[in-house]
Amino acid sequence: MLYLCTVSDKRFTRNVHRKRHTGEKLYSCTQCEKGFSSQSGLCRHMNIHSGKYKCTECGQCYSSSNHLAAHRRIHSGEKLFECTICSKQFTQAGSLVRHSRIHSGEKPYKCHVCDKAFIESGRLNTHMRVHTGNKPYKCHMCDKAFSMSGYLNVHMSVHTGDKPYKCHVCDKAFSKSVNLSTHMRVHSGDKPYRCHVCDKAFSQSGHLSKHMRVHTGDKLYKCSLCKKCSSSLQRHKRGVHKLYHCPYCGKLFFSNVGLLYHIRIHSDAKPF
Repeated sequence: MLYLCTVSDKRFTRNVHRKRHTGEKLYSCTQCEKGFSSQSGLCRHMNIHSGKYKCTECGQCYSSSNHLAAHRRIHSGEKLFECTICSKQFTQAGSLVRHSRIHSGEKPYKCHVCDKAFIESGRLNTHMRVHTGNKPYKCHMCDKAFSMSGYLNVHMSVHTGDKPYKCHVCDKAFSKSVNLSTHMRVHSGDKPYRCHVCDKAFSQSGHLSKHMRVHTGDKLYKCSLCKKCSSSLQRHKRGVHKLYHCPYCGKLFFSNVGLLYHIRIHSDAKPF
């Protein structure tokens, strides 16, 4: 007997596929309490705890040899999978499949509580914690809890200072794989973020956002202290840099020494 999935129109011999769309999880890991919709998924996950598939470069563990092989491309910078629409390249086939839904608008994973839809199952699983409030990933050093294991892994670098993701070109290291991927564009020249007005391209989304102000008319001002740019320089300085007010004229200074020297111009002031 074949079961028809009403969400993805796929047919299966067992009626367990639907749990991927509903977020229903019957199988829990006894070590980290992560939940799975199938027993086979739980078995694959247990390989992470056993260290069966461990990266020799950064020590990250994965549930299968395929996932480990895909992960190793992060270190090598190899991207085998290319989008036929925008030519963006990926280290994993699954990443390309998920990316293609940006162009098609397909969102096959639907929340059964609020009817929100997502382009990938992982985002649905994370979204479900909005309803449950579940944060199963706890830091053993500060007891801070997270809704995703990836958030916990990134958080641990706060305690360890570890930067396992190393660039194979210049040996620069990063605590997040996404930061390494962004950095690799320095060497590859890849600029996936394109302005829809003038077609100028950028390697980072933040650079594109700043560029868009050329078209919108928003002005950026550079801070003389930290060289960062902001559309509201005074608000930036108040929020980031401590300000010292002259009690006589109200002029602002960014150091106590500067204020003390300034006060001397007031003839009646005797600061010392």
